[in-house]
Amino acid sequence: MSEYFSLADCDVIGFDLDHTLCRYHLKETSRLIYESLARYLVEHKGYDKDLLNLTPATWDFCFKGLVVDLEDGNLVKLAEDGTIMRVTHGTINLSTEEIIKHYGPKREWKHFNSLNTSFTRSAKYYLYDNYFDLPGALLCGRAVDMMHKRGNEVNSDFWKDMVAAIEHNYNTSAFKEDTGTYFPSVKRDPGRYLQPCSDSVKTWLHSMKNAGKVLLLITSSHSDYCRLICEHILGKDFEELFDVIITNALKPGFFSLVPQQRPFRTLINDVEESEGLPSLDKPGWYSQGNWLHLHELLKTMIGKPEPKVVYFGDSMRSDMFPASSFGKWETVMILEEMEGEGVPKSDAAMSNEAQVEPLEKKGKFESPSAASNQWGSYFVDIHKSEGGDEEIQKLTWCSHCIHKYCTMAIPSVEHIADLPLDYKFPRFSPDKPCTTGYYPRPPDSLLKRCESLTK
Repeated sequence: MSEYFSLADCDVIGFDLDHTLCRYHLKETSRLIYESLARYLVEHKGYDKDLLNLTPATWDFCFKGLVVDLEDGNLVKLAEDGTIMRVTHGTINLSTEEIIKHYGPKREWKHFNSLNTSFTRSAKYYLYDNYFDLPGALLCGRAVDMMHKRGNEVNSDFWKDMVAAIEHNYNTSAFKEDTGTYFPSVKRDPGRYLQPCSDSVKTWLHSMKNAGKVLLLITSSHSDYCRLICEHILGKDFEELFDVIITNALKPGFFSLVPQQRPFRTLINDVEESEGLPSLDKPGWYSQGNWLHLHELLKTMIGKPEPKVVYFGDSMRSDMFPASSFGKWETVMILEEMEGEGVPKSDAAMSNEAQVEPLEKKGKFESPSAASNQWGSYFVDIHKSEGGDEEIQKLTWCSHCIHKYCTMAIPSVEHIADLPLDYKFPRFSPDKPCTTGYYPRPPDSLLKRCESLTK
């Protein structure tokens, strides 16, 4: 395999939608997601109204890559080898001594092997790995805090309430029926939550289309919400950009192997036809489906037995891991955390933000991708020994997964939209330093770790 990656070498360019092609105004969207879930818990499940009160400092808790242990209400940050780096019970930090008391001197998390090898959902834990999830992590922590305050025992029952809140706000009919808090708010004022794509990104998409590339859009959002987003960020003629649009893709299940595959379904007025399709015979807009049937269609469209596909996404669990492991696609991770560690924002993103609010040093409340004081770096962290007399720098599990399952990582598509299609990006490789594969440059914490290792 070449040590470089180029879009010019790909036949098919695929995109996730949320936080990939579509960038949200994170401050407004995070607040809305939190409120939509918290309001349900308060109004339907009898939780304390205090859940609805947030301060700017509260957002520091939001951190991508946390795993909530549903059996004890702990949220854990994992090292690449599955040992525990930091833990909170609810939102309260556990000391090194408390971590060792709870998890033993090796600080091993018992479910790590299951999470690390399959990424499947579990009744024992939940991985928060995208920006739609993050307000849920904060709500989960605060719910555990309030159970303690009331003197209630923490068990996995609270998670059933969280799942009910998610289903109430985000089920596939919620957009059409105007139920919950989230969809009605976005429909009323999309510009408050959605950032239009820059002209450079639109030109980039057109240039790939004109170069003969097949363009895919694969999203787990339902078709009606997808249409609202795309019309706002790309324009009313967005459908002309994509050869194939797949909504309600139910990733990562979309990449499942036989016999778990779901058939593709056609849509009439955003309603799925009850009869599944035996195969895909032409480009168009479809719902659900599976990558094997898509692969057969792409072979016909491209005229090659093995078309080369690259997929851009923001979720390790839903996008990068399954597309790389099962689809054998090239994968580009959208990683806004890079912007919290010294990687400059793109010019388009800067001008977009300047229209919304003045540029200043932002905390997590303004920018959830900013570094967290409570959780530390997304990429590297300190592993403290019992007694605190020894500190070892380790890669986080999230960092390890990026190097393993991604071709490269960028903070946003804007960062590469002005580059020629034949630009050669250094790719992640086990033979290269862990800083290789990030464009336009590695995060500060990884650079510092590499410097310390070479001293």
